Amino acid sequence: MKPLTPSTPHVIVMVGIPGAGKTHFAKHFAKTFNAPFLNHHVIADLSSSSEQKSGELSSLLLDEIMKTQRTVVLEAPLGARKARQSVAKKTKAAGYTTLFVWVQTDSDEARRRSTKRGGRHDKASFEESVRSFQPMHSSESFIVISGKHTFATQVKSVLRHLAEPRPASTPKPRPGVQNNRNIVVR
Repeated sequence: MKPLTPSTPHVIVMVGIPGAGKTHFAKHFAKTFNAPFLNHHVIADLSSSSEQKSGELSSLLLDEIMKTQRTVVLEAPLGARKARQSVAKKTKAAGYTTLFVWVQTDSDEARRRSTKRGGRHDKASFEESVRSFQPMHSSESFIVISGKHTFATQVKSVLRHLAEPRPASTPKPRPGVQNNRNIVVR
């Protein structure tokens, strides 16, 4: 499919507990719409450096990608509200709109996915991640998708949200124009 080009570029930020389905959705979304996908965990694995250094590298790469003014998909450890607020502030300063996509899956299924052989977590680190996760707050711009639904169902929800006109910046409809959407797929 062709690149996704909303009138305002977005940083689509994946949020949820380990094993919820964030990476699965993000990879498919990025591939479908030819969008850059910045995965903090891959950067950490490749750089073999501390969590702090990996975070700094992820932040630097996000800065560089945002110079393109293209929509980008970000997956990073953003379970804490303060970390999400920091990303939202940074992206807003770069002229982007942040959309948090909270992927929800029941904890038993997420634990199974996350702790399976070759998974990123053992049972103890999974439980710690779940305990430290702070649910999205009403002040954050987010949508919820199910980690158990198909990609087709998930992407419809995200695209519907991206296509909705924003109240503060919605231009007045022109006479004779029926569909006044803010999204263009080229």
